[in-house]
Amino acid sequence: MLSKKTAIGIGAGIVITAIGVASLILSLGTQTQSIEETVGIGKNTVYKFQAQKHFHELVNVTGSSFHVKLKTPSTGLQVDEDFKKEISFDWYSLEDGQHRINVTNTGDSNLKVAGKLEFVNDPILFTYHAVVAIAGIIIIGISAGFTIRKPRGF
Repeated sequence: MLSKKTAIGIGAGIVITAIGVASLILSLGTQTQSIEETVGIGKNTVYKFQAQKHFHELVNVTGSSFHVKLKTPSTGLQVDEDFKKEISFDWYSLEDGQHRINVTNTGDSNLKVAGKLEFVNDPILFTYHAVVAIAGIIIIGISAGFTIRKPRGF
């Protein structure tokens, strides 16, 4: 029979392990993020992400006046210009690497930034999720160890 503390420890370990494993599975493969953001007057927003070759990216900026600095790896799309009204960028990544988009509102009204970005998660997040799952397993093991009775003579 398990004691109350042991059962609570095993239950907590199972929950922590399940969260770690679920996060680990969800972080594998291509991730997609939809952007719907409003940028205030004089403010800016930055998007940095890792994309692999042939990933499709789409960004649309609408407002009175704004500056866009977009940098992709290698000989891909490179933009550092001022725009008015609306601009759309639709591109495929030519190389694996980091993409950086910086949108600065230089006008007298709010900007609307919309789009869809495909990216891969940072490898350190994979490690983090694995550590959480392992911590849950260790908690289960320690909690189960409390139920083991010492043999005679010890």
